[in-house]
Amino acid sequence: MARLKLVLPTFRHKEIVLAYKQEFIENNDTLHGCAGLKDAPSFESWCQSCSDNLHSNTAKLGLVPSHTYLAISTENNDLIGMIDIRHYLNDKLLQTGGHIGYSIRKSARNQGYATEMLSLALKECRRLELSQVLITCDKDNIASAKTIIKNGGLLENEVVEGDHVVQRYWITVK
Repeated sequence: MARLKLVLPTFRHKEIVLAYKQEFIENNDTLHGCAGLKDAPSFESWCQSCSDNLHSNTAKLGLVPSHTYLAISTENNDLIGMIDIRHYLNDKLLQTGGHIGYSIRKSARNQGYATEMLSLALKECRRLELSQVLITCDKDNIASAKTIIKNGGLLENEVVEGDHVVQRYWITVK
């Protein structure tokens, strides 16, 4: 039985999204796959931006269209993680960003949620007619690399970006 469901953010998710953001801030953690939540001036503007980014004609300048999903627990409706699926790649995303970015809140890590969330996102990729997706992670992020590999990721190469190394994995969407 699925422990997670992916849902698009709406204004009714304000409380759980702000608590999610706060947990990342308190742990000095990076919010990946959250469509700019960290720097959004308000929840309402972030939620509107997520909606706008669904389509190329309304996406924020410089961004590719994307679906940002909340990974909600089917048991208690807690927000476990967020995942962003980019519809196509620009040059920057092809090098080090990829089609998918995601994060799991610290209090829910090491419980298999990232693997399940990515699996659900790959089903959404199929619906978006993506046949292959690129997912990247920092080389020192062993947990993320394991999550990607468990979902069929094959390491293509590593790219040096500043003072860290980014691993580039491809997944064939089935």
